[in-house]
Amino acid sequence: MDFAFTFLDGVLFLAFLSAVICVGMWKGREEKDSESYFLAGRGLSWWIIGISLIAANISSEQFIGMNGSAASPVGLAIASYAWMAPVALVIIAFTFLPMFLKAGVYTIPEYLEYRYHPVARTFMAVSILFIYVFITISAVTYSGGLIMETLFHEQLLFGQRVSLGFCCTVMVVIAALYVTCGGLKACAWADLLQGGALILGGFAVCWLAFAHLGKAPLEQLTPGGELVAALDPTASGVTRFFALNREKLHLFLPRSNPDMPWTALLFGLWIPQFYYWGLNQFIVQKTLASRSLAEGQKGVLLAGTIHMLSPLFIVVPGLIAFNLFSREMSEAAAADGQITQVNQAVLEQWAAETARAQPETLFEMDRGWTGRNLETAGQIALHNDRVRQSKPDGGAKVQQLTGYKYDLAFPLLVRKLVPSGLRGFILAALLGAIVSSLAAMLNSASSIFTMDIYKKYVAPAATERQLVTTGRLFVVAASLLACWIAPTLSNPAFGGIFKYMQLFQGYISPGVLAAFIFGFCVKKAPPITGIFALLGGPLIYGILHLVASSIPFLDRMAITFALVIVLMGVITAIKPLPQPIRMPVSTAIDLTPSKGAKWFGAAIIAIMVFVYVIFR
Repeated sequence: MDFAFTFLDGVLFLAFLSAVICVGMWKGREEKDSESYFLAGRGLSWWIIGISLIAANISSEQFIGMNGSAASPVGLAIASYAWMAPVALVIIAFTFLPMFLKAGVYTIPEYLEYRYHPVARTFMAVSILFIYVFITISAVTYSGGLIMETLFHEQLLFGQRVSLGFCCTVMVVIAALYVTCGGLKACAWADLLQGGALILGGFAVCWLAFAHLGKAPLEQLTPGGELVAALDPTASGVTRFFALNREKLHLFLPRSNPDMPWTALLFGLWIPQFYYWGLNQFIVQKTLASRSLAEGQKGVLLAGTIHMLSPLFIVVPGLIAFNLFSREMSEAAAADGQITQVNQAVLEQWAAETARAQPETLFEMDRGWTGRNLETAGQIALHNDRVRQSKPDGGAKVQQLTGYKYDLAFPLLVRKLVPSGLRGFILAALLGAIVSSLAAMLNSASSIFTMDIYKKYVAPAATERQLVTTGRLFVVAASLLACWIAPTLSNPAFGGIFKYMQLFQGYISPGVLAAFIFGFCVKKAPPITGIFALLGGPLIYGILHLVASSIPFLDRMAITFALVIVLMGVITAIKPLPQPIRMPVSTAIDLTPSKGAKWFGAAIIAIMVFVYVIFR
């Protein structure tokens, strides 16, 4: 089934898009001072917080990146990014959230100034702005543009093919429009529409994928051979799913896996989880705006509950997409000049390695590449045997030879399976997810720039109107930069959009998380420890990236975090503060915790432990 946009699809799509923009601008029409614009007047209820957190989190990088990773040999293991989040959210609800609300801060960097030193606040603010503008916002824009370009690749606009750059620009403009007008309250209320459409649309695609898998001819399914031949032709989609993907339905992968080794689940993956949900401004800003601690805690737990179900539409469809459309992914990779160039560079490295007495690099090959290069694949397999003999401890570097364009998994599902009449809604849900995340990121980036840079250093006496105007101008500037950077991320040298985002987060998240946890637990830690964590974290991670690139990046993050904590402890032992620093206490927020929230949180943790036992 080819994707064709009907009149009904267009009506549904435009109606939803108009509703999102109108609701956002209407709810944010009275946001005139900085607290109202950046924190929605600290008046958000739990149900708005919970849905808004999900809408801001699950976006195109999940639909594209996680479904793409699920289609790859990583399989279900990529779901750990989603399934470890509920546990992290439960812990954050009772640790970080009370700490921030008690201090009454606008931004996460602001807290560092109270606990450590103004330099710590400034360094984190600049680092986060760089990550947001040049990595996170740009990556979300690119992956969303890729969805739209794939769906509309045969459509004409004013006689021209719809380009990736055009799709990226449209999404950024929509997000910037209502953020500029209404700030955080506009984002939160628009998220109610976009979050609902996201969940319904995602489950609709998952249901359609299972239905089609159950009807597809066996000879068209991947993997082929004996596995498919053993299937009952009348088997349901669910039965076929578990049979075809049994090698991919594991959450614990070997230690040598370059993407998700089991060691990352025990150590490294917790660092981006706690950083993302507890210290990432565009996520935490929703909870900082909560009406009370109890409302914030209930909102965070609601987000954790919804997140337990998210792999059904951000991971499972990717597995099915490979079963159904591996041929299309292979053809796309063969036609992609950039993938060809990357594979050629890997082959040149292999040729150089074969001459070494003790080769150090394993060259992994997917089925798509092996099928087109049988003779070379056999030679590489012999080379890999030599590497395993010389490095029996599994410390070899890993290079990938790719024959599938895995990031097409979700766009192909939508293009091939979604029937006419639903396409407009599905497309609206996808666009809503992208726009929601972009809006949250733009609003948070403008908050940090305005409150941590502009107000502190440029115009300390700025009026409320000047602060709001500055925030709006920064939204425009960041949007223009994202439109310029996003199309360049199509280069496969980045290793896939999801991996690209997580890899660069490693330079900031270990040090930032160490600064907050150590400062919270060790009351007499001197200011220099916080500055060291923020400066030393990126330095240590960068050194590990250069000298130990064979270690998976999640494990490098864990090592970085541990080293920073140890060195902070050494500094504190040498020169502790004579008295603990007194943090500010806000009297404007009710800090009474939610009744029953701890029991509900314990239930969430128990469910996730059970999931990991089932898919171990």
